[in-house]
Amino acid sequence: MSGGVRLPPIARAIASGDRRALARVITAVENGDPSAVPVVRALYARTGRAQVVGITGPLGVGKSSLLNVLIAHLRSQGFSVGVVAVDPSSPFSGGSVLGDRIRIAREPADADVFFRSMASRGEEGGVATTTREVVRLLDAAGFDIVLVETVGSGQVDLAIREVASTSVVVVVPHLGDEVQTLKAGLFEIADVFCVNKSDLPGADIARRDLAEMVALGIRRDGWTPAIVLTSALGPSGIPELWNAVRAHEKFLDTSGQRAAANRRRLAREVVGLVRDRVGHELESRLERDPEFQHLLDRVIERRIDPQAAADRLYVARGRRARSQ
Repeated sequence: MSGGVRLPPIARAIASGDRRALARVITAVENGDPSAVPVVRALYARTGRAQVVGITGPLGVGKSSLLNVLIAHLRSQGFSVGVVAVDPSSPFSGGSVLGDRIRIAREPADADVFFRSMASRGEEGGVATTTREVVRLLDAAGFDIVLVETVGSGQVDLAIREVASTSVVVVVPHLGDEVQTLKAGLFEIADVFCVNKSDLPGADIARRDLAEMVALGIRRDGWTPAIVLTSALGPSGIPELWNAVRAHEKFLDTSGQRAAANRRRLAREVVGLVRDRVGHELESRLERDPEFQHLLDRVIERRIDPQAAADRLYVARGRRARSQ
């Protein structure tokens, strides 16, 4: 065989546009099914082409309605669109509570729009752990643009920066107090501010407040967040919103920030994966290893503190790894 690595059959099907195969593997990823691992790994080399845009903001600002009209605009421009909507989870079933799958209007026959609702499964930051892998599957499946809508739990969903290259923070008129409360977080993650429901009174005041906030802040990357007014009624402001996203994407390329941001993002992902694996391994061993149980007993008895116990676990794990 010449050329690239041979893909597993289901990975080959995803790369060739089989949406059913894509849906099956996404389900496997969400469920932690080990069968998804070789597929995700095999397709990784085919990723990095899609434009990934995050849509975040507090509950009730109309993110799903905004997505509806944004998808329609992108399709009119000839783009294929994958959507990942991360919903709050039920504490009982772990499933999605709000059901974005129902709230997003789409044409079932349009194979160039693929929608997936995911439960956050209690993850902080509004993005489920598996979101990265699902986004990469959509990327490998050939979608031009992947939109990621976060939970919107009443606070800014900072983890969207770990997934998207451009983050759109959606607010509405009369959200001034909340904007002030979330000022630092909003400014940190927003590449574009979207004042949605701009048909309501107070939209210009919200834009002015955001403009003042932007003027007072200095972004480390040198980008000045755009502020766009939109409404799903009509609709209005959608081309301007997408132009603002495109402007930020162009800035990433011309400034060299894209490569640096990707490097930081991947470094944090790799470190996080290692941390998760080590943590799960230690938790498992604490349940069955008498030596570790004894160490935990000493912490409970206040004979040593948790930091000292962690130091000993870390050293003991290093010794065992070297001896293997």
